[in-house]
Amino acid sequence: MPRLPALLVLFGLIVGCSNGGPSAPVGSGVPTGGRAGPSPNPAAPDIRVGVVAAGLEHAWDIGFLPSGAALVTERPARIKLLSSTRPGARITEVAADLDDVYVRGEGGLMGLVVHPDFTDSRRFTTCQTYQHRGQPVDVRLVTWELSADGARARRVADPLVAGLTLNPSGRHSGCRPTLGPDGYLYVGTGDSAMAAVSQDRTQLGGKVLRIDLGTGGPAPGNPFAGSPNAAERLVFTYGNRNVQGVTVEPGTGRLLGTEHGPDVNDEINLLRAGANYGWDPSRGGTQTSYDESVPMTDQQRFPDAVPAVWSSGRDTEAICGAAFITGAQWGSMQGLLAVAALKGTKLLLMRVDPIGAVTEVGQLPQLDGNYGRLRAVRVGGDGALYVTTSNGDNDQVLRVAPTG
Repeated sequence: MPRLPALLVLFGLIVGCSNGGPSAPVGSGVPTGGRAGPSPNPAAPDIRVGVVAAGLEHAWDIGFLPSGAALVTERPARIKLLSSTRPGARITEVAADLDDVYVRGEGGLMGLVVHPDFTDSRRFTTCQTYQHRGQPVDVRLVTWELSADGARARRVADPLVAGLTLNPSGRHSGCRPTLGPDGYLYVGTGDSAMAAVSQDRTQLGGKVLRIDLGTGGPAPGNPFAGSPNAAERLVFTYGNRNVQGVTVEPGTGRLLGTEHGPDVNDEINLLRAGANYGWDPSRGGTQTSYDESVPMTDQQRFPDAVPAVWSSGRDTEAICGAAFITGAQWGSMQGLLAVAALKGTKLLLMRVDPIGAVTEVGQLPQLDGNYGRLRAVRVGGDGALYVTTSNGDNDQVLRVAPTG
């Protein structure tokens, strides 16, 4: 793609709310310095977008290998190996037994995380919907071992974790795993569009889970570690609707989650151990139908529910994967939170202040509607952003990085 300069626009204070208030405005360019005076950072760089790989189908997630290669999951139950993360990478399909993946609606082969000891173990973990004899069962995490030549993968923990709720329609099957600063696995899950799931801590849907990557058990220090219920011991947060991304802020170790609202109020949440985020379409267990008219964060029913640090307000963007931009090469863009939008077909850029509030919102012009629905955002070992598209036809892995 030809070189395009980043459009720079400074925005005023934009703080999201979770009470159905006005839509948070989205600017047409990159947020620059903070509110307290001139930014000490250098100017934002020119940005180049390159196509690493094309011809994919609903590319759901990407994981980087120490060799410089990368793995990509496709929702229709395929794993692809990219020979590199540079434009024009060679794509090969990894032979793996994925016949039991339940591919329907929003379900299929989804999130991916490469293990930190991959050089020795060759292991990675995926999220996938599971069927038995053609019948939907659950969403689960499975750990794989990649062969030395990258041609095959075999299951070594099948499952690592099972029992995440699954709707037969596949709705709200979202499952995004991310390694936390403590070395444990944080997994954002969807509520499977079932009314009582999010507030029920014995159900694994509508949550962020904190898991020991080696055993699949609860990570030490989990907020409900003393529960007699095995599922509840995995829960880190609850009362979530459909978590599509979890990311770690460099330097602070803070965890943020991106979440789909119904027809209003997509949210970005600061994730706190044991916290309730207030989604309850069962209205306190009084309804079995999935009542989407309730607030995303119902502080009237749950006074301690944690409000979002950003909300889309009257409109939704269908925000998805997220990652913090790192590296001095990004100039004043360093430290911004990059958030993919499916419905919005854009890459939102947000500045998060020291207390965790979103103070500025803009977008990267080069990705504004030019590539369709954007799903995953991950930072590669080279500091570039890698973004996947999810249009269902000729989907791509994009490399977004400063020129030079």
